[in-house]
This record gives sequence, C-alpha cells and structure tokens, in this order.
Amino acid sequence: MIIEEIPLSGPLLEHLPYFFSFETNSLRMPTSGNACARKGRSETWQLAKNKFWSDFISSHQYSSGIYQQRMAYYVAGEGTVKPYPDFDPKSDAEILRKAMKGFGTDETAIIKVLTRRTNEQRVYIGIAFKQLYGKDLIDDLKSELTGNFEKVILGLMMPTHDYLASELKKAIRGLGTDEAVLVEILCTRTNQEIWSINEAYQRLFGKSLEEDIKSDTSGHFQRLMVSSCTGARSEDPADSDRAKQTAEALYAAGVGQWGTDESTFNAILVSESFQQLAHTFYEYQKLSGHTVAHAIESEMSGDLKQGMLAIAKCVENRPFYFAEKLYKAMKVGLGTDDDTLIRVVVSRCEIDMVQIKAEYERNYGKPLIDAIHGDTSGDYRKVLINLVEPQ
Repeated sequence: MIIEEIPLSGPLLEHLPYFFSFETNSLRMPTSGNACARKGRSETWQLAKNKFWSDFISSHQYSSGIYQQRMAYYVAGEGTVKPYPDFDPKSDAEILRKAMKGFGTDETAIIKVLTRRTNEQRVYIGIAFKQLYGKDLIDDLKSELTGNFEKVILGLMMPTHDYLASELKKAIRGLGTDEAVLVEILCTRTNQEIWSINEAYQRLFGKSLEEDIKSDTSGHFQRLMVSSCTGARSEDPADSDRAKQTAEALYAAGVGQWGTDESTFNAILVSESFQQLAHTFYEYQKLSGHTVAHAIESEMSGDLKQGMLAIAKCVENRPFYFAEKLYKAMKVGLGTDDDTLIRVVVSRCEIDMVQIKAEYERNYGKPLIDAIHGDTSGDYRKVLINLVEPQ
C-alpha cells in the first residue's frame, strides 16, 4: 500500500536513500523488508523522508537553479503538533480549570494539554470551558500567567489567523512600523492564508489591513505590501514557456538595464504562484548566470529588498527562511528577539516545523531545541521545546 507519494524526475533519483522504491519515479513508503521490520513502517517512512530532505538539500553537486526549481513543490511540509487522538474538549477544559483553580497555577498541566492539541482543538477547548464554567478561558489564562510564557499560551489559544492579524496590528500601531513583521507574514503565506488574515483583521479591528498598511508605509515597499495582502497569486499550473518569458522580463527590469524597474519585480513576485516562480527562477539563472535573490540583493535596498528577498527565499526553500528567522532571533551576543521566536514557533508548529528543524541544524550546526534551551528559561523554555519537539 502506498502511504505517500512524491513525484520526482531526472538526476534527483540518483541520490535517494537506499530504502526508497524507484517504482514510477516516486518516493514510496516501504511495505516490506528488514528496515520496516526493525523500525516499524511509519517510523521508517518518517526517517526516510527526513533523510531524503537532508541529503538532497546538502548536496552541492546541483546548481542552485535546479535546487530552486524542485524544492518549492515536491517536498511537503510537516508540523510537529498534530491532532490529538481521542480528543475530549470537556475533559481538557476540566484539566485547565483545575490547573488554575485555588492557590498557585499548575503550569506543567497547562503546557501538557495545550502543546499536544492543534489550534482547532484548542478553540474547541475554549468553547467547552465557557460552556462548563461560564468564563472565558483566555481571560483566565491572562490572569494566571505572565511574561513570554503568557505570550506563547495566548498565541496558541487564538485561532491562527486571528493571532497573525493581531501581530500585524501590533507591528503597525504606535510610533513607527515594524516592517520586518509585515514582510514575514504577508510575503510568505498562501492565498488562502492571506484571505483568512484579512478577514480576521477586519473583524477584530474594524478596518481593512490594506487601509492600515497604506497609512503606515510608503513608496515601493507600500506597493509590495498592498499587493501581497490581496492574496491574488495565480493558481494556474506551472508553465515552463511562460517562465522563460517572465525570466527575461525580470532580467530586463534589473541587470539588463541602467537602473531597476521595481514595478516589474513587484508585479511578477506577487502575482505568480510560488510553483511558477520556482520555474521562473530556474530560467532566470540559466539566462543570467546568477540567482534572482542575488539580483534583488544587488539592485534593491531597504525594506523593499527585505520583502522581495523573503519571497525569493520562500520560493527557493521556505523552511530555511523560517530557520534563518529563528537563528537571527537567538543570535549570540544580540539578546533574544522573543516576539519573533514566539511568532515563528506558534505559527509554524502545525505546518512545517519538522523541515524548519532540519534546516536549522543543517545550516547552523546544532539542533533547534538546543538553541532554544540556551536562550530561554523556565516555563517559557518548556512550552517552546514542547511545541518544537513534542515530549
């Protein structure tokens, strides 16, 4: 029985780990043999997928163009937080009530329940809590918890798109705008995620996200953010012929002329699907001899450069983009950027944290949980580690 299949082609087949089947040019879960007998079928498959990911992206034999073309659409993301089996929201609500009732708070019980449930399951726990006790679970958690631990728990309890909308609002309001947060959220999400964030923003704050972006940003960066928040990327199948034409347009708008046509870069990077952009980046490198990311680095500046680089990095390797964010959030000697650390872990733990961890260790030489352990403490450390490496 095929549990999961990932289409492959060309020279990639030469570098598959030994426990993959070559039938139909696909990765298939092994269904017999000593490896399965020793480790169990599902565990062997998981190890196989992780090994393939690690081995392939660490190979220097391929040009980065091939790497960019393939990586975006045949490796699926996998979260570390998965649906809890035999889920009973009322039972969980009772555990949380007991953890906060009376003198003192049982933080361990709170961590154990909330880090082992998905966002959707936590929402149901909140509903059950209100039904049983006539109180709002988030309000009770706010009254019992403090500091960064509280921020993580409250982030987990909010519907994911409400949480991201709130993070955007926090980045926009007050003196100055945190452009890095706008880039991280708006330049990396799918159409469906952007639509949900827009809906949540309007519902929570009574005005459109686009309206707030326009009032707090300017110039080409504003155009990139407004374009990104429409969630209108093409969802057509990738087209190699169109990719060649688009690559030529990018080249003509950048290194192929005196000065840079930022509008052409904007129009292409925010309107094409990530899969189509992967093809375009491959064609661009064949045409120019360098990557699109290199062109952005040399042709752009400031917040616009960071926004376009975020898109390019997500086309090339989205998990690495978030691994890099985590690394910079915990970089030695600069203190910890707790807001970024919390936001990335909370928002990606159900999507692609398995791959983010692999990218972190491959690029920075140590496991992500070791970095978190060294930069955090107490219940804050415990909750993050439980999300990244479920106990």
